[in-house]
Amino acid sequence: MNEPTYEQLRDTPDKPRAKVNWGPATAVGSMPGEDARESAKSAAGSFEDFPFLPELPARGPGADMIGRSIGMLVEMYGHVEPSGWRISDRPGRDTRRARSWLGEDLDALEEFTQGYTGPLKVQAVGPWTLAASLELRNGQAVLGDPGAVRDLAGSLAEGLRAHLADVRRRVPGADVVLQLDEPSLTYVLRGEVRTASGYRTHRSVDRQVVEGTLRDVMAVNHDAGGPVIVHSCAPDVPFALLRRAGAAGISFDFSLLTERDEETIGEAVEGGTQLFAGVVASTEAASAGLSDPADIVMGVRTLWRRLGLTPGTLAESVVITPSCGLAGASPAYARAALAQCVRAARSLADNPE
Repeated sequence: MNEPTYEQLRDTPDKPRAKVNWGPATAVGSMPGEDARESAKSAAGSFEDFPFLPELPARGPGADMIGRSIGMLVEMYGHVEPSGWRISDRPGRDTRRARSWLGEDLDALEEFTQGYTGPLKVQAVGPWTLAASLELRNGQAVLGDPGAVRDLAGSLAEGLRAHLADVRRRVPGADVVLQLDEPSLTYVLRGEVRTASGYRTHRSVDRQVVEGTLRDVMAVNHDAGGPVIVHSCAPDVPFALLRRAGAAGISFDFSLLTERDEETIGEAVEGGTQLFAGVVASTEAASAGLSDPADIVMGVRTLWRRLGLTPGTLAESVVITPSCGLAGASPAYARAALAQCVRAARSLADNPE
């Protein structure tokens, strides 16, 4: 029997979950530069109805999305090797730096969200991308050891529980939305994550195991009455699996959708899943010809018509975002992209057909 989705569970008596008033637009997470206050100001100022906690990977290891999430782990630590992040016996310089930068980012966000009420998005790497990216002491990915994966997921869940509580304390009027970044999930399911030697790949993980692990990690925000969305800018996003695991929203690069995805997207919309459509280019190089907000969301409108969905539900079912993080963009373009998301969302609301 399939597990109920987040929307089906939302109003159960034991765990009441108020409907989220999603903002019309937000960002994925990463931003260029190293100035936490400037990024928080942009995140809160650009998206008055749906701000987010920026990530600034340009600062170095520990500010990247993997390092930030490793810094959240409970009783599990990591350090940087030439090959990437590796499990440590104790918290070292890299772990302390990750925690320090997260604290700095939270201080900045708190400063620019004084008195704010509404949805507020924070991001962390999901358990499967983290397991594919973090190495055991022997240099192999955690992904290859089912017991280590379970330990990692449990540590991540406890760390996220504390992190989300801290965000709620700092911004008491916020409806905290947890975004789990899972760009490696597609490759975990396909058995395409390479081993350390590069000559082999790790076996594909059973879909029920993937789903169950995601459900357990999502529970840290569900238990507090909050929603979880999952982001992936990879192709072949497993929409149905993520919905069964409890995702209230799915964030994706709209340009990577295929005809095969359309049926599952239609089912997701009809089931109440929020779509975070990445339609604004995340770099200058990919942005040519997308200056008109109406052109940016034309594909979304076309998809809606092709699926036979009610035009009036379009704006309330879709949140507009960049196609992926903005860390690779210039600061000027990143600011322009955030503004373009807002304009594109307004165009979608004003002219749904």
